This record gives sequence, C-alpha cells and structure tokens, in this order.
Amino acid sequence: MNDTIEHLAQIGEKVPNFKASATTGKDIMLSACRGYKVVLYFYPRDNTPGCTTEGQDFKELYDEFKQQKTCLFGISRDSLQSHENFKKKYDFPFELISDPDEAICKLFDVIKIKNMYGRQLLGIERSTFLIDEAGILQQEWRKVKVKGHAQEVLDAIKSK
Repeated sequence: MNDTIEHLAQIGEKVPNFKASATTGKDIMLSACRGYKVVLYFYPRDNTPGCTTEGQDFKELYDEFKQQKTCLFGISRDSLQSHENFKKKYDFPFELISDPDEAICKLFDVIKIKNMYGRQLLGIERSTFLIDEAGILQQEWRKVKVKGHAQEVLDAIKSK
C-alpha cells in the first residue's frame, strides 16, 4: 500500500485512497472505482470453512452486484499466492486483495484480539464495508455472521 493512512474510515466520510496488490496480477486503487459502489469484505483466512462459505455466497450473487454497478473485493492478510489458489479453487469471479502489512485492515479497524484455543491473538474480525460512487463510506457490518450476509449487503445496495 502506497498512501499513508491518516485516520480511520468513518461512515459519512470519504475513504482515504489506497493501492493494494490483488489476484490476477492486478493492483487495486480505490480511486479507480469512482462511479461505482464498492464492497470490501474482510475475512480471517483463505480456505477455512466460514471464509469459504462467505466467498461462495458472494460468488452466487456476483452478477446481481455487477447489475448494481458494484465492485466487490475480498481482503485478508494471506499472501497473493494463497489468494490465487483460493480464488482458483472456488472460481471466485472477483479479486482478492492481499494485506500482509495490515494497512487496509487498520484503515477500517478490523484487527481485533481474538481467542483461539485459550490463547489471545490479533486477527481480522469478519467485517464488510459499502462505499458509494463518490468514495463515501455508507455502511459497515462488523462481527459478521456468514449465513445470509452477502444477501444482506446486496439488499442494502438495492435500497440506496
């Protein structure tokens, strides 16, 4: 990520621009998505049950997101190679952004203390963010439960 983040993304405010590496050899720049809605969904890890289900749910609705002029990106701290394998295995039609330095995660404040097998560690709290055509953060979902979430995001886009 090239741009320095000066503050957290806040609802009703313009999201600071960022550039990040994504699958298929693409560099994603948020400012390049102006004129489209953008959904960023943060997930803990490639190839885990919840993250796989979430990706498949967004995949099933992908054409409807496109009809709503919405760019969709999944984001985790996994490497680009891990993302490439995950995307290929499940044939995701959208790009996955690699955020190993947690810069985008920090912008959206999704790194939280989690308890895993009695140990505390920092990890991504499953979260989704909706940015409008002008780059303004319109809605956020935190502590996401996977079941029905992709449809809920799509419904929110359709209602705007």
